[in-house]
Amino acid sequence: MAVLIDPRQASRTMPMDLFKDGDTYVLNADLPGIDPGSVDVDVDGRLLTIRAERTASANSDVKWISRERLSGSFVRRLRLGDGIDADGISASYDNGVLSVLIPVSEKAKPRKVTISAGSAAAAQPVAVA
Repeated sequence: MAVLIDPRQASRTMPMDLFKDGDTYVLNADLPGIDPGSVDVDVDGRLLTIRAERTASANSDVKWISRERLSGSFVRRLRLGDGIDADGISASYDNGVLSVLIPVSEKAKPRKVTISAGSAAAAQPVAVA
């Protein structure tokens, strides 16, 4: 597999799905309520990092009954395999979902190998004593 997700880094604050669609891996991360301007996707060598920031509401004069929406910084890191086109990675953010498209490199795609016919001399059996 060209993309490796370390399950020890799984985060409940940024749940994500990863699947392969043809020659592209698609990563969808849930980031509801996050300002798109605070989302950052970086590729450094073979490490893909997603960062996002959710700011807490500024209502300091209220008495909270329940406060379950987490605020602060969220980070996910994925190690990319050798067969990834790191320069072709793109991302979009729509309705609270970050989508990252991770293309497979041309050299990692399956290809047909052409078989050439050898000369008659090369194809002759060799006698073994």
